[in-house]
Amino acid sequence: MIVFSGLAIGSDGFNASIIGNLELIMEVIYPESLTTAVSSRLSNAFMVGMIIGMLSFGYVADRLGRKTGAILTTTILVVGIALSAGASGVTQNGMFWMLIVARGMAGVGAGGEYPVAGAGAVEATDEETTVRSNRGFIFAMIADLSASLGFVFGALVPLLLLLCIHQQERRYNVVWRVALALGAIPPLSIFWFRYRMAISSAYRKSSMKKHRVPYWLALKKYWRPLIGVCSSWFIYNYIAYPFGLFSSTIVNRVNPTSSLVVTMGWGTLINCFYIPGAFIGGFLSDRIGRRRTMALGFFLQAVLGFILGGALGPIENHLPLFIVLYGIFLTLGEVGPGSTIVLTASENFPTAIRGHCVGFAAAWSKAGAAIGTQVFKPILASWGADEFRGTQAVFLIGSGFALLGALLAWFVLVDSDQELDRGDQEWKDYLAANGYSHVQWGTGITDGTDSVPDSKAAV
Repeated sequence: MIVFSGLAIGSDGFNASIIGNLELIMEVIYPESLTTAVSSRLSNAFMVGMIIGMLSFGYVADRLGRKTGAILTTTILVVGIALSAGASGVTQNGMFWMLIVARGMAGVGAGGEYPVAGAGAVEATDEETTVRSNRGFIFAMIADLSASLGFVFGALVPLLLLLCIHQQERRYNVVWRVALALGAIPPLSIFWFRYRMAISSAYRKSSMKKHRVPYWLALKKYWRPLIGVCSSWFIYNYIAYPFGLFSSTIVNRVNPTSSLVVTMGWGTLINCFYIPGAFIGGFLSDRIGRRRTMALGFFLQAVLGFILGGALGPIENHLPLFIVLYGIFLTLGEVGPGSTIVLTASENFPTAIRGHCVGFAAAWSKAGAAIGTQVFKPILASWGADEFRGTQAVFLIGSGFALLGALLAWFVLVDSDQELDRGDQEWKDYLAANGYSHVQWGTGITDGTDSVPDSKAAV
């Protein structure tokens, strides 16, 4: 469960990030059709779909089971990817609309992975004490390293395909279609294993499959961690997604004489800076706690971002220096919220509503990503010929939000008990004290298997 959750989230990172580099290729093929408005819709379609998937599959994961959710999300994601790779239309505008809709559908499947994989993985790490004590590092590998590798491959795959066709513009159409189609390989490769997976002890003992969840009581009890997780995750993705998606665009502005391949190569290198942050953040979260790690990463990212924005003039004259500092800026984002936010969201809530809460918080995060993408791109474009001011504004705005994230993490978030059974028992006692003393907890399954509901039950 732990390994395949990581592969699933890594696949989502690839499918979400790849569009940033493919748009550079599409600008060459479709210079008139790919307007700023179409480009924004294309960038946001996947994220909007993810928001829908996160909200809906949070419910599915808690009510129908982690396994049912995993199978459905994988199926929807693969179908959406297939439609995206084969997008066509009578006109180029028609093709882009099909691509936008298909990317949105793929996003629904990808978004559903967060509550399904997040809830399932944290419960899997709770099975043994030795694993639980290293949960921060394990989750950093599952949720952060895998997503970071997805971002790296999202930049690397289009670059390698460009080199394979020897940068012939007449074959660029093949590049973006093949690049999108390759995103189906990871979810397809784990489908059988997810179909055969067992459900966790925590879900078998503490789910509320047979009872309606009292959402008002849940909100009264868990409002503070919910606000803290939602706002921190929103700010993290508000910064991380635009800077990751537009890394090649920003490098191109700093060094406009580069070819498309060189620009994408620099963008790929920048995305590699996400990777060390997962190891550092995972190590720290088990030593100093999730909250302190998140606040530290946010704060250091803000400091470096203000330096980059304020001293951009002399820094951009030395491209290697700019690349390194920009990369460290991204690394610090992973050290803090990147390596801790999914785990924090999963640990702070009981098993019965874990999928709901992780999905809700994750939806807020993608709203931040969508808004950040929508805001940052016009900022870059609004300065017109003055590319220096546009890049500077992006860094200063992003750093301001990182500072806000540090304050929220420090003053609003709380470090939860890492043993899930205690949190589940606290939730049960709370409901019993508020008139829910006859809840039949768990699934009634004791052999470790989980069955997919029949068609009538699913409806």
